[in-house]
Amino acid sequence: MEGKGLAPSARVLIVAAEDSLAGPLSDGLDRLGWRTVTARSLASAAVALRDLEIEAAIIDPKGLSAEAGPLSAQLRTACWPRRLPIIGLGAGDPDIDPSLFDLVLAAQPHPVQTALRLEQLVRVAVSEEEFELRAETFAERGARLDPPREGDRPLRVLTVGSPAPQFLALSNALQKTEAEVVGAFTAYTAFDYLHDKPFDAVALWGGEDQGEALSIAAGMRRNTRLFHIPTVLYLKSATDVNLSEVFNRGVTDVAAPGASEDQTAARIVGLARAYRRQSAIRQALENARGSNLMDKTTGLFTRDLFAAHLARLTLASRERGRDLSVCVLRVADRPEVARAREHGWLDRAMPQIGSMVSRLVRAEDTAARLAPEMFALALPATNGGEARLVGERIAAVIGCTAFESNADEVPFVIDFDVGVAQVDPAESAARALERAAEETAARQAAG
Repeated sequence: MEGKGLAPSARVLIVAAEDSLAGPLSDGLDRLGWRTVTARSLASAAVALRDLEIEAAIIDPKGLSAEAGPLSAQLRTACWPRRLPIIGLGAGDPDIDPSLFDLVLAAQPHPVQTALRLEQLVRVAVSEEEFELRAETFAERGARLDPPREGDRPLRVLTVGSPAPQFLALSNALQKTEAEVVGAFTAYTAFDYLHDKPFDAVALWGGEDQGEALSIAAGMRRNTRLFHIPTVLYLKSATDVNLSEVFNRGVTDVAAPGASEDQTAARIVGLARAYRRQSAIRQALENARGSNLMDKTTGLFTRDLFAAHLARLTLASRERGRDLSVCVLRVADRPEVARAREHGWLDRAMPQIGSMVSRLVRAEDTAARLAPEMFALALPATNGGEARLVGERIAAVIGCTAFESNADEVPFVIDFDVGVAQVDPAESAARALERAAEETAARQAAG
């Protein structure tokens, strides 16, 4: 092993025989907050997985003595029970089997692109772990959760842009993969299609000007339903392109000039399959809200169910070497809230507020109503600082919502006091929850 990624904060393991690719990618990811460590062999990779809390791995198969299949399988086994998402490098290479990896990127991916995909894949891995734990908690109480189902329909890809010969060739290559391809010539038509039926990926034609394609990608990122759909920008020529800006605008991958249509189609299909899996897991977690164990009016965990699941989460976080934080949101004691409480308006609004909380958390997070005016969140793979951001974001959204009072009264708003605690290795989940609740009490006492 080598590189500054040897610090305990290393999050990504790069397995590569040569530094020509691993070096620049490692430097770029380090600058973006994804600290890396590089291994030249399976033996050194196993040491990194044992000693560091690695969240994801990147494998460059070229030059490695072990084949990519056995290597990726051994890395996953070494990391178990923590799920290890693995990115392979060399999309379109006929010698690389995409099924061995969670995602395959180009041989030399841009660090910004890689960081965005790492964020997505790690959250999917955490979601898979959460579904497994949630199913166990529910099974103890006689309820069954349906497993993730990806469906049998073919992958559906939307192509957006003028019918240029190069872009039509890409559409034909996609159809050869047995994907269903739908074409749209304009942004307006594209969004009509996106709102009308589900798609697994979008291919955007760059043409002479990438402006409209980037606007479509950015527009999709502003829509919660379309946010996670992968978008691939297909370039016509080697014009000057700021890749950092392109990826930050919402593009998932860029197909450079010179790449064959078949290679680009393979990359799009790989992204589409990853998205299909992600969507299935999220939907399976969402379906849990309909269980008869949940609070009927809000879709939240009940207090007892939350306590049992939090205890299981705490044990699992230690086994997997992942952070776990809890967040408590208590209705703030303000004059306007006191009046709403006195007249019964607050009690009437609490089911709506609870429902908002259940919809504002991530699919892998667990939200519960602990008391009439108190909610709690269990946030896997989340440190204390990140948990505070989650709690404050939820409080801010609800704080901007007006709730009904009487017909002749103006609507009222509420604030939350937010308390956060990261679960320490030696403490119980209940004690961490107490610490978070004590913080909200101190905030209320301070006014």
